[in-house]
Amino acid sequence: MAATRGRQFAGEITMAALIDAIDVKRKGFFEIEGTPFVCLDVEISTPTARGGQTLVRIKMRNLLTQAVFDKTFKAGEKFKEPDLEVVPSSFLYSDGEGSHFLDQETFETHTLNESMIGNASDYLLEGLIVKVHKFNGNPIGLELPQYVELTVTYAEPGAKGNSASGSVTKNVKVETGIEVAVPLFIKEGDKVRVATENGEFNGRA
Repeated sequence: MAATRGRQFAGEITMAALIDAIDVKRKGFFEIEGTPFVCLDVEISTPTARGGQTLVRIKMRNLLTQAVFDKTFKAGEKFKEPDLEVVPSSFLYSDGEGSHFLDQETFETHTLNESMIGNASDYLLEGLIVKVHKFNGNPIGLELPQYVELTVTYAEPGAKGNSASGSVTKNVKVETGIEVAVPLFIKEGDKVRVATENGEFNGRA
């Protein structure tokens, strides 16, 4: 996959390029039966017996439905490189038609519906730069940055917190409306760094 000024075009170098299952890497894209997938994790099992086959277990996300599942392939099975663009775009706003993003290179507006956005709406703030995925020229989903900075809009003063996990935390509400477990010293008005993969506190911003 090649990248040009932040834009990635799968299959740009060789239009008919095929990918062996054993060569699929984490965060790599591939296509099966007309559907694009991204690899979330990969595990290779090498046979101990002579004549056994090397197997590749891939944790994969369907980029059209966002469904995540594991599937095992033979090492030599081949996948197509999808006609996929990864487009840096800034979040504008959401309305009845969906969520709107501004392409940072062409200044075209991309609109994604609720099913394409999923839980990403928990972290979207005006101006946030995300990566919009376009398959065959059409937006199909997005990739959030690893962390976002959010302002705490409500924190109960003097909260005793929850020590059940071994570390004392309290829940606060941030500007996107979600709750985040944070250390007791975090107060209303503070900016916190939150991991978009699991919604966990990652420090003051």
